Amino acid sequence: MAHESFAFSPSALRSLRLQRELLEREDRRRALARAPAPRLLPPPLCRDPAVHNALYAGDLPRVQSLFRDEASANLVLEMVSEELVWSPEQGLWVLSPRRQHTSALRIAAARGYEDCARHLLLRGAAVDAVVGGRAPLHDSAAAPHPNCARLLLAFGADPNVLSADGSAPLHLCTAPHSLRCAELLLAHGARVNLGTRERQVTALHVAARHGLLAHVELYLHHGADPSRRTHQGETPLNAAAAAAERPEDAERFLRVAERLLAAGAQAGAAGRKGHTPLHNACANGHPALARLLLRHGADATVPNGAGDTPMDCALRAVPEYREQRPEETLALLLDHGALPAHPKMLRLCCQHPPALEVMLNAYDRVPPADGWADAVPPELWEEHRAFYASAVRMAGRPRRLQHLARVAIRRCLGTRCHTAVPKLALPPALRRYLQLPIEGLIS
Repeated sequence: MAHESFAFSPSALRSLRLQRELLEREDRRRALARAPAPRLLPPPLCRDPAVHNALYAGDLPRVQSLFRDEASANLVLEMVSEELVWSPEQGLWVLSPRRQHTSALRIAAARGYEDCARHLLLRGAAVDAVVGGRAPLHDSAAAPHPNCARLLLAFGADPNVLSADGSAPLHLCTAPHSLRCAELLLAHGARVNLGTRERQVTALHVAARHGLLAHVELYLHHGADPSRRTHQGETPLNAAAAAAERPEDAERFLRVAERLLAAGAQAGAAGRKGHTPLHNACANGHPALARLLLRHGADATVPNGAGDTPMDCALRAVPEYREQRPEETLALLLDHGALPAHPKMLRLCCQHPPALEVMLNAYDRVPPADGWADAVPPELWEEHRAFYASAVRMAGRPRRLQHLARVAIRRCLGTRCHTAVPKLALPPALRRYLQLPIEGLIS
């Protein structure tokens, strides 16, 4: 038995080596704690391309040979890149060198090199050092690399460390696949309602602005306040409604808005420049979101800081969002008490016949056509000749008694049109007529 030996497995040897490194690091810390406080000097700069290349390539053996102690692990790396800047003296764009600072641990965390990051941490790299404006945890969250975020947090990284611009790591979780990083940060004590230093933007604002439903659910579960306002007065619902600009993103922003409203967000909260979520939904040509907001009590008549109502915003959006059925948004607003737009605004929707028809049917008398007819392209006029001809023919003339009765009933019901009309004891055809259907003619 005395001559027998026990063979360690590779994993056991790795564990022993890691334990020895941790013990060595603890011994160094104790020695430093007993020593007198040294005079703080600015960390040395490293401009060696070989060092940069080893880090960016994740070359672990090379990183191990280059970073052997605490001093080398905390080097500040300086990189120079060329960028175009305008030179007023020369009157042209010129290449100008731009110097950026970072750290070895930041590079490893940003690129997901967990083994390199672990080696640097064991060699004494400062886990919360803000170099070049960010700490390593900011980079791992922004990338995102959950493996590196988990490692940094295990080594004591502050989940609420602020970058130079006042952002915490949770504020940088802006991609769908950053959800795991957000979960790790919250599990290690990240403050879900922490606002950025200057603008007071919370993680919920960020998630709503990027249409990240899973992140919104996570933050609300951890106590995020859906009514929290930024320095400019924006709520998360304002942020979601303002960001829903592209038709292909409409569905996910609608889901985010639904979740925020279910959590208690105010549908009529006015934000920057007095814009309510409804103003933004109308300006972005998003009828489903407008319907959701109106159902939760949004005011269809309230003006923003510039005096524009949601109807004004919806009309301005018609030319850009013709494929998104803007006539639905206009009819929705009218059903919730919005007044017909000023006749001069008809010029904005005259190139989309369904939208123009909805608006013309909101008046008891068709306004003069000279304010919009000349803005209709000849080819569009030919394509919809019957509709445009009927609109011009009826301009300034009394409408049929049936239409006048429709206008009178809708005016009497006001903001209750959307709920009262479907309940009226009338034949289905008449109820439909009261809801301003698209018929392709003005009579």
